[in-house]
Amino acid sequence: MSAAGIHPIDYGHRLRAGIIVPSGNAVAEPEIRAMLPEGVSALITRLALRGSSDRELMAMLDGLEGAARLLADAGVATIVFHCTAVSTFAPHLGDEIRRRITGASGVPAFATSEALAAAFAALGARRITLLTPYNDKVHAREIAFLAGLGVEVVSDANLGLETNGEMARLTPEDLLAWAEGATAMASDAIFLSCTALRSAGLIAALERRTGRPVVTSNQAMVWHCLRSQAIAPDCPAFGRLFA
Repeated sequence: MSAAGIHPIDYGHRLRAGIIVPSGNAVAEPEIRAMLPEGVSALITRLALRGSSDRELMAMLDGLEGAARLLADAGVATIVFHCTAVSTFAPHLGDEIRRRITGASGVPAFATSEALAAAFAALGARRITLLTPYNDKVHAREIAFLAGLGVEVVSDANLGLETNGEMARLTPEDLLAWAEGATAMASDAIFLSCTALRSAGLIAALERRTGRPVVTSNQAMVWHCLRSQAIAPDCPAFGRLFA
């Protein structure tokens, strides 16, 4: 319930999910909260990530156990490590992250990479268009990760950006035009990768214009989180995956 003039306050009586995001990411939280159904809340903490070098990406995991224990203090039912570039760094890393989080906190966990694998499987997407804001090395590593899932990248483009701040400055309108122009007719789906892209609001429009399902990092994570707790998404504006 809410008093007059006060927005409804949602304490998460159905689910409290703990989510770990990169320190420089100012996009994931508002997108995640916009996608959550009533009674589900997201409790967020951060680990340091300020660039895209291999050293910086892997250093984000240094504080993983501590962050997991802090979220467990809040009584969350699940913990998500939510960074696409880190969780897809190597084929085994998502499983390792999950084991480390649960070992430290006693709470079930998953990483963004697992959510993406589940999303592509649910959509039957085996040939995709991959669009990332990353530098060439991170972008190439993501292509290799997807190949390990049996997902072929039939067209792709990347923007060569290094920081979450740069990525967040891309407008949804510019992202929509870029994605539409880069999508190949041969692809089954479009993947707009990165938790720091303002991509949630363009999913429906891009699906209409291209006739293909669209997957984004934040959307896939929320979908997988809800699915793992037997909670149905309730907002079809976030694409075929939510429907």
